[in-house]
Amino acid sequence: MIILIILAVVATFGLAYLIVKYLPLKYKWMVSIVLVVLGTFLVFKIYDGIMKPINFNKDKRVKYVKVIQHLKIIRDAELAFYKVNGNYTANKEGLIQFIDSAKFAITEVRDTVIQVNKGSKWQPLMVDVEKRIVDTIGYEPILKSFEDKDYKNMFNVPGVEGKKFELVIGLVEKIAGLEVPVFEARTEKKDLLVGMDISLVKQEMEAIESDQIKGEYVSVGSLNEVTTGGNWPPSYDKANREEEENDQ
Repeated sequence: MIILIILAVVATFGLAYLIVKYLPLKYKWMVSIVLVVLGTFLVFKIYDGIMKPINFNKDKRVKYVKVIQHLKIIRDAELAFYKVNGNYTANKEGLIQFIDSAKFAITEVRDTVIQVNKGSKWQPLMVDVEKRIVDTIGYEPILKSFEDKDYKNMFNVPGVEGKKFELVIGLVEKIAGLEVPVFEARTEKKDLLVGMDISLVKQEMEAIESDQIKGEYVSVGSLNEVTTGGNWPPSYDKANREEEENDQ
């Protein structure tokens, strides 16, 4: 686009030179009007070419910040589920019900000394051994951790009517012979950017820069590695915190 605009400007100046040099004087006023109109159009196109990617980045950022807020709630819900059950879940409705009804065990760790027989039944040798004991001293509703979060609607993709986040679970081999549970929640960028400039959307889908959300999805967690992080850069976390503070 910029190259075409530059070529058009060069062609316009060339045309203006030829007109001044060769066109009869009585026709020059008409051509001047045409050149003014053409010049105004080119200025507009240059301005539009500069501002379009700037506005695109601003608009996409607003959309992504809202999506990331939902993904963080989903992550918190999955981590709470894992803490209680030892695995993750792909059941969206079940995860919402879990937040409504489940409880965290409140534990207390204490050290104690017990005597252990290091000898035999006939020749006992009692030795003091320190042992760590974990006591459950109460329970706390998981809902308490989600009081300020819209977890009921966490699976609805903001700005895209009827669209739900994908939620998948799996296993990843962390070390040889040891598989650990993983999850991934995601949504496609193209659904969030509907109606925006097609060429800029295409570039966004192929983003690989460190300060961009890479790839075709906005996601949290992974089915390929052990992580509960999102694929967005730190700047989005800062934007999320600022928006949450403004909402309070």
